[in-house]
Amino acid sequence: MAAIDVQIVNVALPTLGRDFHASIAQVQWTVIGYVLSLAVLIPASGWLGDRFGTRRTFLVALATFTAASVLCGASQNLRELVGARVLQGAGGGILTPSATAMLFRAFPPERRARITRLLVMPIVVGPASAPILGGVFTQALSWRWVFFVNVPFGAAVFAFCAAYLPAHRPREALTRGRFDAIGFVLGGGGLSLTLYALSEGPTEGWGSAAIVATGLAGVVLLGAFVRRQLREAEPVLNLRLLHDRLFRATNIVGACSSASFLGCLYLAPSFLQEAQHHSAISSGTTTFLEAIGVFVSTQSLGRLYPRIGPRWMAGVGASATCLLMLCFLLVDAHTSLWILRGQMFLIGAANSAVFLSVQTAMFTTVSSADTGHASAIYNTGRQASVAVAVAVLSAVVAGVGGSRIGGFHAAFAADAAIAGAGALFAFLLIRTADAAASMARRRPPSARAPAGGRPG
Repeated sequence: MAAIDVQIVNVALPTLGRDFHASIAQVQWTVIGYVLSLAVLIPASGWLGDRFGTRRTFLVALATFTAASVLCGASQNLRELVGARVLQGAGGGILTPSATAMLFRAFPPERRARITRLLVMPIVVGPASAPILGGVFTQALSWRWVFFVNVPFGAAVFAFCAAYLPAHRPREALTRGRFDAIGFVLGGGGLSLTLYALSEGPTEGWGSAAIVATGLAGVVLLGAFVRRQLREAEPVLNLRLLHDRLFRATNIVGACSSASFLGCLYLAPSFLQEAQHHSAISSGTTTFLEAIGVFVSTQSLGRLYPRIGPRWMAGVGASATCLLMLCFLLVDAHTSLWILRGQMFLIGAANSAVFLSVQTAMFTTVSSADTGHASAIYNTGRQASVAVAVAVLSAVVAGVGGSRIGGFHAAFAADAAIAGAGALFAFLLIRTADAAASMARRRPPSARAPAGGRPG
């Protein structure tokens, strides 16, 4: 739900503008408000989970998100809708990091390749399915169902988790009573200001006073945030975890992979609608093949992880993604949709190798007590990298002279460069030996030692 709601509203923006008699710039705040609220809460999600318990934190976030979805669908004016979206973003900003932390605490390293095959689904299927769902609900029912659809799922998941989800709070967290409010303001404010500048820069112009001011302020605040978190005894986000070689390397490669994958999901629909003049639903069903490629490939590649490890799997997957992105340079206004669908499927399949290997290995050397902070770092980096990629790709499309297709070709080349950087970082930074615990194969029950003795 949280992944879908980042982008599902985009399709409904013209309808919202007509219903509320507002400009696109005004209704765009339904998207901006959600993203900025998301950015404020993600860095603090690890501390909140440690302080109050991940189960309780997750349930509160889920209840907030679901209740806000009701308020969004029932909004009578644009101001109410934007306010409800901000509240929804606050819940969404805690949902994913809390869920990730609980999953990786619950399973030992040797089982995480199997868990990652499930975890990767909502991360990639959500953004890919959002344009289709948004278009169907807006055209067939009402824009209000873009939000109301969350309510039955949110209520059902809340009831199930309240009954069956085990409580967990690290013993070390019981002594953590002080909240770093200054760090929270610096991190949340800096990230949201930076994301605002990146998301609105292509529309308002990179030289506009508002974009320059918010961008510089965001960078300054983030610099102060990093400095403070490295010195604080009880930081709101434990950035010292990045001293861990495997965790740092997988975060860098994961950021490049997320940026390349979601950058392609951003570029491809625009290309299909602007250069090939397909409908929003037609372009959405075409780009959705990228998520299908992830799904199909993940189920098979997961079995290879214990044999080849994260370095080669991530490096080869990112290299293949780079080459497939470069194939877009051969696409023109008359290229068959089926060729593009096949290409999107293969890009998803190649990217799944990176997603699976990086997420499986990422928390191998992170202690259970630090998993909440580690999950917050990962999700913060992923959100920021995607925003940077979309801003860069938008600037390339708009800045290249000549034909519109030429601008898209340049943007796809830039996206290929991001994937290529991920491949380079994978081969240079990831050490397979560091992730050995996550590559251990589970022994069959007959091979395990009986209680109190060794196998005969």
